[in-house]
Amino acid sequence: MQHKIYAIAFSLSLGAAFSACTERGVKGDGISQIFHYNQPNVITSLDPAFAKTQNNLWAVDHLYNQLVDLDDSLNLIPEVAVQWTLSEDAKIYRFKLREDILFHKSPCFGPDSTRYLVASDVVYSFSRLLDPAVHSPGSWIFRDIVAEKEPFRAIATDGFELHLRKPYSPLLKLLTMQYCSILPHEAVSHYKGDFAYNPVGTNGFRLKKWLGRKGLFLERHEAYYGTSPIVDGIRISFIEDRSTAYLEFLNGSIDFFSGIHAGFAHQLLHRNGTLKTEYSGQMKLLKGDFLNTEYIGFNLELVPKDHPLQNRAFRQALNYAIDREKLIRHLRFGLGTPATSGFIPKGLPGFDPARNPGYEYNPAKAKQLLDQAGFRDRSSLPILTLSTNKDYVDMATFIGKQWEELGIPVAIDLVETASLREQMRAGTVMTFRASWIADYPDEESFLTVFYGKNPAPPNYTRFRNENYDFCYESAIQERDEGTRRKLYQKMDSILIAEAPVVFLFYDQTAWFTQPWVSGLQVNALNLLRLNELTGHPAK
Repeated sequence: MQHKIYAIAFSLSLGAAFSACTERGVKGDGISQIFHYNQPNVITSLDPAFAKTQNNLWAVDHLYNQLVDLDDSLNLIPEVAVQWTLSEDAKIYRFKLREDILFHKSPCFGPDSTRYLVASDVVYSFSRLLDPAVHSPGSWIFRDIVAEKEPFRAIATDGFELHLRKPYSPLLKLLTMQYCSILPHEAVSHYKGDFAYNPVGTNGFRLKKWLGRKGLFLERHEAYYGTSPIVDGIRISFIEDRSTAYLEFLNGSIDFFSGIHAGFAHQLLHRNGTLKTEYSGQMKLLKGDFLNTEYIGFNLELVPKDHPLQNRAFRQALNYAIDREKLIRHLRFGLGTPATSGFIPKGLPGFDPARNPGYEYNPAKAKQLLDQAGFRDRSSLPILTLSTNKDYVDMATFIGKQWEELGIPVAIDLVETASLREQMRAGTVMTFRASWIADYPDEESFLTVFYGKNPAPPNYTRFRNENYDFCYESAIQERDEGTRRKLYQKMDSILIAEAPVVFLFYDQTAWFTQPWVSGLQVNALNLLRLNELTGHPAK
């Protein structure tokens, strides 16, 4: 997953093809209502098998449905499946499907045609993720989890079975991912290599036009099985310059943007994360917990045996040295929660600072730990090089200064984003700034980052601990929610004690909308669910 991006609507003309769809008006007045937002990074694919980055993921979510979904409180709810059961051995999930879901009209079905979704479409969609010829980045979802032979089975037209190799408790939440969207085989066969640009889904919007980097336009799917969206369509632009897009929002030309940027955050927000009074009537601010843990990681395999980082007390001292509240206040404009517990972020049931107290800002404790660990003479400490990309250089500098106050020499290594990610994967960088965003809303999605049998990704630190691994393997097979949560919390306590990372903060979303937009709900996965809109009247 990627870091949060800015999503800001646009006012650029997309030509005559959109001329009838550029006005905003009250529903029923004959004027189309179009919801505008921007992606600074261009959408590269509308194929769910490639819904990896947030720019692609949001658009795919407008178009497709999964077997099950999540409400805004992260509770599982029916979507394509109306009900499901689990076998006694916890290895077979059986789903009963809705029989009233129509795909978007598409030439792949014939002229101006569509058809109903059936169980064989689920089999096809899931099998396609595992197809080596597709090269889907989402293939990990089912690899080594589902049965080797016939893992997906259609039972008549409205029954689907998923067979596991062994019990895997996070399975249902995993199925809510956009990778698991359901699509018809006819579309892939018809469009072949161009399927990524010709999506055929079942959700409340369908593709109208895609004009490359000029923009993408979706229209309401009139045969949608759920409550019809209130807006007639969505227009997505690709304004790369975030300041330009921000000005478009201030001008009222666009409806929504997400996230903050140093160039304009100080204009909108107080340091405590509240909207400044002068903007209270001009826009709305929606905030909520976002399942993302920001951290500094240590590659423990690359660290030399005689290096201070091999000493647990040294890593603990680095944690105590960080004033997380100050970091959030000055660099994040109050958006975030100090990571004073473990790696499980705020927003998941396993997050429990009372049960798992972590690291508060305590420089005296940090100095004491260094002294006790044999590092009383700070002048002999090697330079600690912290690698980061340009977007986080201010944060890295802040952290470096706090470590230097302990007497630890620090250097900041500025690395291009893709290069840093590759170095983390290859294991050639020792200390690095990183984040982990939930792929699905289960504690396992975070704790898998430190499972000793996992490669990088996700285990960039190469952390290995037998007790941790035993708890992990027990937790993913445990059916009782309370027991599994205790195992997750035990694993988090091990991470706090061993400190393979410096815990920084748990993220928050910040959505800004025009005052005429209503009904949007922030959610911990930071998904823009436009089916939820309840109001979008004229300005």
